[in-house]
Amino acid sequence: MSCPERADDFEARRKRLQVMSDEKLRGYFWELAEKIVAPLIEEARTHTTPSIERSVLLRMGFSSTEAKGIVEQMGGRKLLGHGAGKLVLNLAKAKGISVRTAGKALLQGNHWEELSR
Repeated sequence: MSCPERADDFEARRKRLQVMSDEKLRGYFWELAEKIVAPLIEEARTHTTPSIERSVLLRMGFSSTEAKGIVEQMGGRKLLGHGAGKLVLNLAKAKGISVRTAGKALLQGNHWEELSR
């Protein structure tokens, strides 16, 4: 597979940058960098997978079987888009209990109605 050859317009593009100070060039660089990563950041905000959510719960101290159970139940309730770790953490804070206790309560079928609000 070959790509069409790009016209060499380096000198034309360079002229605009030559007049910029180092400070302006830095600002321009970061402006372009933000434009490049903006779609990636938005994708990360709006899309998740059970695998990602299990990974978050594992890092919060849950075993793989506990994380799997919590994620499956959240998936069945259409709550994964809110973030499994965030939901468990918020529940723990609201109840004044540890994160592990909150997660285990969810595994036992408790407090789901509070997460659905």
